[in-house]
Amino acid sequence: MAAHESAATTVNDTPRSLHDHDDNDSNDDSHHQGEILANTASHASSVWAAQTMSFPREAIFVAVVCMAQLLTQSAYLGTLVLLRPIGESFGITSAPRLAWLVGGYSLTVGTFILFSGRLGDIFGYKRMLIIGYAWFSLWSVVAGLSVYANYTLAVFARVLQGIGPAICLPNALAIFGATYPPGHRKAMVFAFFGAVAPIGGVLGGVFGSLLALAWWPWANWAMAIVLAVLAVIAVWAVPPCPGARVLPKGLKAWCETLDVPGALAGVVALVLFNFAWTQAPISGWATATVLVPLVLGLALFGVFALFEFKYATRPLLPFSAVNSDVAFVLGAVACGWATFGIWTLYLVQILQNVRGLSPLLTVAWFSPVTIAGACAAIVTGKLLGPWQVRPALVMTMALAAFTTGVALTAFAPVDQVYWGQIFVSMLIMPFGMDMSFPAATLILSDAVGRKHQGIGASLVNTCVNYGIALGVGFAGTVDSQVHGPEDTKTGMLKGFRGGLYIGLGTAGLGLAICLVFLFKKSRPTFKDGGKSGEKA
Repeated sequence: MAAHESAATTVNDTPRSLHDHDDNDSNDDSHHQGEILANTASHASSVWAAQTMSFPREAIFVAVVCMAQLLTQSAYLGTLVLLRPIGESFGITSAPRLAWLVGGYSLTVGTFILFSGRLGDIFGYKRMLIIGYAWFSLWSVVAGLSVYANYTLAVFARVLQGIGPAICLPNALAIFGATYPPGHRKAMVFAFFGAVAPIGGVLGGVFGSLLALAWWPWANWAMAIVLAVLAVIAVWAVPPCPGARVLPKGLKAWCETLDVPGALAGVVALVLFNFAWTQAPISGWATATVLVPLVLGLALFGVFALFEFKYATRPLLPFSAVNSDVAFVLGAVACGWATFGIWTLYLVQILQNVRGLSPLLTVAWFSPVTIAGACAAIVTGKLLGPWQVRPALVMTMALAAFTTGVALTAFAPVDQVYWGQIFVSMLIMPFGMDMSFPAATLILSDAVGRKHQGIGASLVNTCVNYGIALGVGFAGTVDSQVHGPEDTKTGMLKGFRGGLYIGLGTAGLGLAICLVFLFKKSRPTFKDGGKSGEKA
């Protein structure tokens, strides 16, 4: 989906089936040329939608779209701080089992993003954003109703709830890309989109903790109400974003257009691989419950790569879009956000299970990230906009923030006052979040071809959310191996610190990747006097 290259138009969002469409390779070039000519004509007769909006209308539009990111993190941290009361209602006290409520959610968010982006290409970004909000709302209701059933339904509902953000996130970014022309205003909008992540997490924790004082399911039901209202407002607030002008006809054409075989292999591979890591702390690595999904997941990764490279006519992940720059950036993003997932999970566990804080007081301790996040968004917008700092350098600064923040938490004495290392880590970690997301998006925008812009944005979102899920699984494995007696604070703290040390390792790996990437992009500067590598 060429989100960054599309001009906004005022045509209806409904795709039409005009005639049979031939997907053979011999017609790809002529079809692409036809799209370019059509877009050229559209550019001549229309303007970017953002240029036609009044300021109040634009503010509402940006707010509605940014809520996709805000509520994604709200549902994550809002559940994380309530793990203990949720577990108590089901008689579950095991930390690895409770981790499924956050790990399973992040798993599906990260797994389904690429395919959701393809659906947006076909059916329209606005339509898919509204569907995503509606799906998110539905399974938030079910997550609350699980209190009347069992813990299995609670986990199942959280896993399916994550598909909602997976639909919303890539299409929200595509809407911004299709609505704003290139420039400083567009960079600021993308910075705001990243900035609301820590704000959303804190707000989700605040309202979730307050509602849990009455009954924890109300946190899910309140989320469902907000999402349903957003779905309705989006119908008016979001400008039309057309989908495909020509729909495929016939089952074979649909399978080729949506790359159904590749999507199935990729999604199942990601699910099985992450399932193995998340389940291992519970069942143990020597069990078939873990080893079979792990082996099958790895095998399906191979099947996915083979099919996408050799057989897919319209691959979900074109390997022509993946070069060394893309690999470097995605690796750094995955490491950084895996660190974020580990940091939030184990810091909350330490504050509640070791220091004895209530959910509401835990969120109060997290509140500085909202101010720090706002400052980080402004600074990031300036760095990538008027100050013209290279995105690769901003990305390195982000991983340095992730590394510093998790190190401060991992080595903080358990009896230290809040205003020491914990408070400082709250101020630093949002810079990692808010710098890495827009910087990675801009780097990939430069690194991939024009026709793969949407894929680049979707890959960033995939690595962010799948990285969180995988980081929780990695850390959970170490936690289960090194912790002491679970009925003592000393025993729990030993396991929690072990998990944080894994976070420190992933952050350090990401920082090393960034430094290598920065050096790689800077080398042409020494060779030709700085004429090359300016977009690093």
